[in-house]
Amino acid sequence: MGWLVAPAGVAAGSEGVGRGGLWVRRRCRGSAPGPAPQTPAGGGVPGGGAGGAGGVACAAAGTESLVGVVTDTGPGVAIVGMLAAMPQPPSAASRDEPVIRERGDACPGALRLHAADDGFLARVRLPGGLLTVRQAEALALAADRFGDGHLELTSRGNVQLRGLADGCGAGLAELLDGAGLLPAPSHERVRNIVATPMSGLDGPDGPDGPRDPARPDALAWAMEFDRLLCASPWAAALSGRFLFAFDDGRGDVASLGPDVTVLGRPEGRALVRLGRAADAVELAGRDTPRAALSAARYFLDAVAAAGTQAWRVSELPAEHALETAEFVRRLGAAGIAATPAGAPRRPYAAPPRPGRSAGHDGRATLCVLPPLGRLGSAQWRVLVRVADEDGSGRLRVTPWRSVVLPSVGGNGAGRIEDAGLVLAPDSPWQSVTACTGRPGCAKSRADVRADARAVADLARGPLPVHWSGCERRCGHPRGTAWVDLVATGSGYRLAAPGRPVRDDVRPSELAAALADARTDPDVVKK
Repeated sequence: MGWLVAPAGVAAGSEGVGRGGLWVRRRCRGSAPGPAPQTPAGGGVPGGGAGGAGGVACAAAGTESLVGVVTDTGPGVAIVGMLAAMPQPPSAASRDEPVIRERGDACPGALRLHAADDGFLARVRLPGGLLTVRQAEALALAADRFGDGHLELTSRGNVQLRGLADGCGAGLAELLDGAGLLPAPSHERVRNIVATPMSGLDGPDGPDGPRDPARPDALAWAMEFDRLLCASPWAAALSGRFLFAFDDGRGDVASLGPDVTVLGRPEGRALVRLGRAADAVELAGRDTPRAALSAARYFLDAVAAAGTQAWRVSELPAEHALETAEFVRRLGAAGIAATPAGAPRRPYAAPPRPGRSAGHDGRATLCVLPPLGRLGSAQWRVLVRVADEDGSGRLRVTPWRSVVLPSVGGNGAGRIEDAGLVLAPDSPWQSVTACTGRPGCAKSRADVRADARAVADLARGPLPVHWSGCERRCGHPRGTAWVDLVATGSGYRLAAPGRPVRDDVRPSELAAALADARTDPDVVKK
């Protein structure tokens, strides 16, 4: 199977591709290239639903199938979605009217690259955050061969590559496909699946507790769901922002504002929650992958009925909101026994902290924190080698921009710290995040990463802090209170829960002001 690049004019429309965009066509192995597929009236990709990327993983022998876009130079689309309670960017403000869009979601992927000031950007989805060492090595190779030699971890447990050269799309796609990172190219942007990263590695009493055999394997659920999702052609119509979460019951990824949440319960049971609904449905844990897929289909049916091209459950107009009774009916029709669960208690667990968790036979689970979620390819390869030579052969990327390495022995921890990565739970980089900022983003008013590094050691505190170059606040924390810094051009606007907003904190005042906001007892108690 090869990868061919075709002009965006072949099929543009529902995805809002700019004039400089390129679509990728996938040629089946063992065949000559066939005719380009025809674009349906109104744009879009053959086989897709409304606003979807559509298509199948590979066409018949001798043909090609359109599976995505390589470069997108068109105007951006405002980010809309479920966001943390405080503070909220403008896109999260309450709406009196439903969101109505005239074009599809332009969220970047591995096949549709986004044009940024520092080159093109690719976002590689990693369902459940899981990687084999072979796949992780392929990402490092891609960063070196096509990009700026760095890998960025995202707030959904994915990996971004930046500084990509124009025209690299086909080579990047072939490299990722060869490593098994594109099992269904038509679906690559909709595989937004997070799962409890410590599932199966620790117990209910914290990272040093015994493994709890009664707690489900959330990652196994997530992997089975990914298989079902990729095998469902209609699912390609989901937006690149729709989020699925598989939580083993502790309440970590369930707090990230998913559109579909699966929450493990004792005795092999589970809850499934739709969007922000107060209630949920209860069913057997073994049925959760199929139930999550049914929830996605229910959402797309509601979107089609509403005609608003909603991307998230929260964007559906009230008259088309998802209802628990209808969801139970749909599950029953699919052969899944489910009952309404009222308004169940919602557990919450903090993200895993950097450090070592006791394991068996002198081995430990390591939670590694790259400062600001960014690693050079050499640092990334240290993690890959430790996982391969001293660990389980797998890595788990978390939605909190860290990497979990299970069952590590030998001197793996020392090698990681020698590479400049964080394993100390009291590190000043704990809970410090930032957007890309300058020079990579044209909208940013500051080099936020440099500013964060300048004060990190002087501005410690229990509250998370996020540095943003503009009001979009890309990559901000979810499911927790946090200190919000937004560049103004001459300084930063600082906001924290329960505190007056400071509109223009000068660079010379940043360290003291931030330390105060992160450690004030009244703020922390809230």
